[in-house]
Amino acid sequence: MGSDAQAIIGDRLKAVRERMETACARSHRRIEDVLLLAVTKVFPASIVQDAYQLGLREFGENYVQEWEIKAPQTGPLPAAKIHLIGHLQSNKSAKACSLFDMIQTVDSVKLARRLNECNKPLDVMIELKLSTEISKYGASPDDLAEIVETVRGLSNLRLTGLMTVPEWSENPEAPRLTFQRLRELAESFGLPGLSMGMSHDLETAIEEGSTCIRIGTALFGSRKPQ
Repeated sequence: MGSDAQAIIGDRLKAVRERMETACARSHRRIEDVLLLAVTKVFPASIVQDAYQLGLREFGENYVQEWEIKAPQTGPLPAAKIHLIGHLQSNKSAKACSLFDMIQTVDSVKLARRLNECNKPLDVMIELKLSTEISKYGASPDDLAEIVETVRGLSNLRLTGLMTVPEWSENPEAPRLTFQRLRELAESFGLPGLSMGMSHDLETAIEEGSTCIRIGTALFGSRKPQ
């Protein structure tokens, strides 16, 4: 990947920010209050470097093993923050602690305790499953109170909010009720952070209070099938 790729990403980044600005204006919010998380899963280290050169500082990866390979290839990224946004098995918690600055997908008391045992300060979010799709991960809302109480009692973890992946739909309006529910659950526990919204529905997510939109395709194009 060279300057041509970086130029393409730059144009896409401008378009995404324009969409964010429009959605923020419509919902009377400040764009500074919505984090643009660049989702670089499946893309090579050079794409991460290009995005970094364009000013992006927060990146989302889905797989522990993938980032373990890519991180050395990417090289130093001063002031960058790497988020794990994919499902994390508890037996990989130590490796995840060493590789990531934020784990957005805590979905059980067991996983939270495993992450705390790493003795590294770590920002976390609790992932909730608010859809019926078998392929989706996350804790049940019925278990949220117990997980929140546990995480808040763990000295190395800082709970910043909730995350969800809604049921897939090409209609950007389809996840609105899911986003509303996540916001209401977060508010009930006094949690300010909401990681929700992707390339096709970022406007809906921002209108419903998202503080972190996870953007891959709109920045980097379609991913090749795994």
